[in-house]
Amino acid sequence: MFMQAVQMTRRDWRAGELRFLLIALVVAVASLSSIGFFIDRMRAGLARDAHQLLGGDLVVNADQPVNANWRAEAQRRGLTVADTVTFPSMALAGEGDKTQSQLASIKAVSEGYPLRGSVKLAGATEGSDIETHDIPASGTVWVDKTVLPALGIRTGEQLRLGDISFRVDKIISIEPDRGAGFINFAPRIMLSMQDLAATNLIQAGSRVTYRMLLAGPPTAVKSYQKWLQQVIERENAKGVRIESLETGRPEMRATLDRAEQFLSLVGLLSAMLAAIAVAMAARRFMLRHLDACAMLRFLGLTQNQVTSMYLIEFFLVGLAGSALGAALGFASHFVLLEWLGKLVTNELPAASWLPALQGIATGLLLLVGFAIPPILQLRNVPHNRVIRREQDPPKPATLATYGLGLFVFVSLLLWQSGNPKLGLLTAAGFLGGFAVFAAIGWAAVRSLRYLRGGISHPGWRFAVTALQRRTGATVVQIVALSLGLMALLLLTVIRGDLVNAWKDSTPPDAPNRFILNIQPDQKAAIEQRLTGTGEGTPALYPMIRGRLIKINDTVITGDTYVDDRARRLVDREFNLSTMRTIPAQNKIVAGHWLDDSQPEASVEEGLAKTLNVKLGDRLRFDIGGQQVEAKVTSLRKLEWGSMRVNFFVILNPSLVKDMPQTWITAFHLPEERSALANELTRDYPNLTIVDIGSIVRQVQAVVDQVITAVEFLFLFTLASGVLVLYAALVGSQDERIRESGLLRALGATRSQLSQAQWIEFALVGGLAGVLAATGAAVIGWVLARYVFNFEWSFSPIVWLVGLLTGSVCAFVGGWAGLRNVLKHPPLQTLRGS
Repeated sequence: MFMQAVQMTRRDWRAGELRFLLIALVVAVASLSSIGFFIDRMRAGLARDAHQLLGGDLVVNADQPVNANWRAEAQRRGLTVADTVTFPSMALAGEGDKTQSQLASIKAVSEGYPLRGSVKLAGATEGSDIETHDIPASGTVWVDKTVLPALGIRTGEQLRLGDISFRVDKIISIEPDRGAGFINFAPRIMLSMQDLAATNLIQAGSRVTYRMLLAGPPTAVKSYQKWLQQVIERENAKGVRIESLETGRPEMRATLDRAEQFLSLVGLLSAMLAAIAVAMAARRFMLRHLDACAMLRFLGLTQNQVTSMYLIEFFLVGLAGSALGAALGFASHFVLLEWLGKLVTNELPAASWLPALQGIATGLLLLVGFAIPPILQLRNVPHNRVIRREQDPPKPATLATYGLGLFVFVSLLLWQSGNPKLGLLTAAGFLGGFAVFAAIGWAAVRSLRYLRGGISHPGWRFAVTALQRRTGATVVQIVALSLGLMALLLLTVIRGDLVNAWKDSTPPDAPNRFILNIQPDQKAAIEQRLTGTGEGTPALYPMIRGRLIKINDTVITGDTYVDDRARRLVDREFNLSTMRTIPAQNKIVAGHWLDDSQPEASVEEGLAKTLNVKLGDRLRFDIGGQQVEAKVTSLRKLEWGSMRVNFFVILNPSLVKDMPQTWITAFHLPEERSALANELTRDYPNLTIVDIGSIVRQVQAVVDQVITAVEFLFLFTLASGVLVLYAALVGSQDERIRESGLLRALGATRSQLSQAQWIEFALVGGLAGVLAATGAAVIGWVLARYVFNFEWSFSPIVWLVGLLTGSVCAFVGGWAGLRNVLKHPPLQTLRGS
């Protein structure tokens, strides 16, 4: 049986019957695997770069010097260790009455810092940053550029830290592990760890952060992290936490999450296109083998034998196509990397074997899910089809096997995405689109019967009659063309809207300065000064310091929670605020916004989860010795990547109108106006002005890098989409050839049949284009709102593009498939079909 199947495979290959299926499979697997290889390397690179944002693979953060036993255990496990000590202090320059001072964030670093990534130092010209893996030499410091004008000095001159004077050697451009903690908002001054003790800056009661950076093989790092977590819990160590990307760099969390989701979306759309292409190719194979299968049954083969032969044939084709596609995908991803050029400036980690295995498994799964139903339909072809040109409708058991294809398709989407929410939403969108498109297509075709009687034009009559006569084939064609176009529109027009929305969430003019401690009597004057920067009027928000002391009837202390982050939150004062309207970049996810009719509180959803706060809970705060209590009436999701002012808890205005408060704002200060910050601190010494420009640049760099990569990946995926469109348009080619020959034999002219074909393709393509545009717009809105979490609006151009693209694709496919049919004599056409 196996050898017979091999011979049948060779015969079908020579006859050209397997070429379209093989090409569909190769392109599908090549598309998926090439993207898989690239995404695998990009994800590994992002993980590596994410570690650079921490300065190592793992960070132990403590309020006291890190336990020596913990360091010894890390070294025993083969991990590399480096240390940093960070604290606020005053930097001085000048002598006597000319002495200038500046609050700075002092950072002492040990040899080897950072273990991941590198510090970038300012070069001689703008944009010529220099990477370095060194640390400041003894007796020298590296500083943020804002330190120099604040102290009135230049590079090479002296500044004092405690008891020691240092020479300013370099200007820090980017410090990878700086983070967004309050202590890091002050300008940075970096020195060698060996000079720290001589400064005598750290005294009893000093607010110091000790960080032990670790790096090594992933398995060793995970093992050490697990061991250390157990030690911390067993010894009940206070003021110690293990930092990851999420806990150590919250301002990057949303950006990297979206990067992962965008990359996952590429895999999802590729999987969808691959499934449609293979399904259409398998259906075409089944239609072209009805006669051959009937002949095999007529010659004495049983149903099981016929089924086994075709299964073996499909397995051989699937294995060959999948292996060839995986190899082609591996080679193509190098072309893609070369195409990206300067985008991938850092060397990416080597690709793993997982994308190749995924590609081969995907090809086989696609064949299993979408080729077995047509094979089972071939199994039921009657003997007398050799004589009688008819076929029984599919049996219920055969139709039930399409459920297997559905299950495989959804599983494939979830596997490719690695994101259940994104995978299920995309699968639901396309499966829902399949059902809706099929229903609309069937209704549209059936409604044509009301028009046929009033049509006198021969071309229109032939077109309408042909569409009605092939209702099932027409609906399949509309659905396949709609789904393929919908994916292509998501890859092009809708993709652009999503990308623009993501860019808008962290625009180039995102705030790069914070001003804190604005007094009420200074508010109007500072607001006027900031308005003069030409960047619009920044919003000023009241800030109230309060400590959470009770949730409902439970008194809250640090010992109430086991989680270290929850303990730290309740051990310090919250930055509360009050306002009548919900701030920009905030979205209510539960409850309703404050109406000021009763004591109310709106809580950030992450904080609510950490402290186990729910809607309806009562929160009591101690604000300067006065206690207020408010009911939680809403939970908010914040846009952390926007770099705007955000608050964990917002209270209604009437509740805190008499409470002491200062004001805070975030605004964008252009480089050419950077002197304004020094002018404000000179005129208002109480202000604290924070430069977060480096953090904004890091976020924007990640956004630009991933968006450019995704756009190139989208272009590569178009190959699968083109194949789907071709499969949809030529699926009924054989039947059209027979009909054209029969009509010409009955007297129809070539001109009439040509007009009928163009009309038919225009109707099918136009309807499919409109349906595809509608589906793409809906899916784009759902993805923007429920997955990527940013604002997005419909673009009317989507429907115009869909209508035109659908019609053009139908015209091109029809011309390519039937351009030679009408040139041949009717008898020859019928014999050839």
